Amino acid sequence: MIHGGALREYMRGSLWVFPTLCVLVALVAGVLLSLVDVGPNSPLAFQGTADDARTLLISITSTMVTVIALLLGLAVVALQLSSTQFSPRLLRNFLRDRPNQLVLGTFVGTFAYSAAGLFTVGVAGGQRSDQFPRFAISVAMVLLFISLALLVYFADHLAHSIQVDSIMRVVERTTLPVIRGLPTAGGEAPEMPALAVATPAPKSGYVQVVHVDALVAAAARGGVHVLLRPRVGEHVVAGTPLAWMWPLSPDRPPPDATTFAAVLARTVRIGFERTLEQDPGFGLRQLVDVACKALSPAVNDPYTAVQAIDHLAVLFTALATRPLGDRVARDASGTVTVTVPGRSFAEHLAWGVGLIRRYGAGEPTVAQALLHGLSTTLTATDAPERWTAIEEQARLIVTDAERAVVQPADLAVVHAEADSLAHALAARRGNGTPPEHPSRAPAARAAITAEIRP
Repeated sequence: MIHGGALREYMRGSLWVFPTLCVLVALVAGVLLSLVDVGPNSPLAFQGTADDARTLLISITSTMVTVIALLLGLAVVALQLSSTQFSPRLLRNFLRDRPNQLVLGTFVGTFAYSAAGLFTVGVAGGQRSDQFPRFAISVAMVLLFISLALLVYFADHLAHSIQVDSIMRVVERTTLPVIRGLPTAGGEAPEMPALAVATPAPKSGYVQVVHVDALVAAAARGGVHVLLRPRVGEHVVAGTPLAWMWPLSPDRPPPDATTFAAVLARTVRIGFERTLEQDPGFGLRQLVDVACKALSPAVNDPYTAVQAIDHLAVLFTALATRPLGDRVARDASGTVTVTVPGRSFAEHLAWGVGLIRRYGAGEPTVAQALLHGLSTTLTATDAPERWTAIEEQARLIVTDAERAVVQPADLAVVHAEADSLAHALAARRGNGTPPEHPSRAPAARAAITAEIRP
């Protein structure tokens, strides 16, 4: 089950797996359909001669080769455009696109079906034959028309899929389930003693998945506490510590790192790239990349950056409702712990906002969009420490904008958005204010405004 997830993720993002399955299905279907005898007078039977059927199959085969080459060429152009214009980390989204795999699989399957028919249609024992599976030839014609319809669909789908709005929508739609599926973080982790033993990483790469339940069971059998060093999505180097272990009590002998290394190899998957399976930060990274690319001097497209910020606000709002940070998992007895480090909400926010803030400090509309996104995120959380994180990011945005924007009039929209955020923060922090003391809310708002706008 643990290794099945890696195989499933690989197959999901491979452009050859689904077409290969379509080829196998087409070959099996050709064998079975060639056994169906519907008679020459049936409306489902091909009405031409054996030579006509053979010519038709040759034409379909040659046409499919040309169409497949065209399709692959268009796909390469789309991948190149996505990589250079938006982000190289968006390539895997195109490779995982099911419609693209379906169209390519249908074309390849039609080619295989027609090419395989040339072995038998019009030929028997090396001699010319007038007997041929008429129904199977009719199916080849149906596949030709289906392929034609899918070619038109592919052109339409490709034109829409390379639009920046569609790209960012896909990133948002695939990242939201990851955020909502994050396990509950929290718990008190035991302090790591000096006798803790390091277990080295078996290979270099990114931590993609941690199977916590299996790791807890293994730790319980070994009677050790486990503390993973990298977070999901972080890079590790072969031979450096992947986890630290120490026994449940100091009087026990230290654990065997070599034995436990095999356990970590099964429960902590390390790959050559980041994936979205347990890493919502990868989705944030894709949107941040789009915004930073749009703000680069080579592109100069601040509106695309604003759109990326709007989608980031959706993800930040979802993160604001989740308990984030380190996760401490325990066994049934509650004595064995496995600690999986994770980013806090403040770290996610600073990481996602910081890059765009620094690149777009000189564009007031970008600063305004960031502040508006923070205001939207504020509405989703009741945690005071998260309010503080939002307030800190707002202060940095306004400070950088005031430093980079020359004309004071251009800062009007930034200051207006900052005042709106300050008002929302004051209202949040004044939730417990009794009705007979309404003056406390304006005073709090003025203090927050002074903090956001130094």
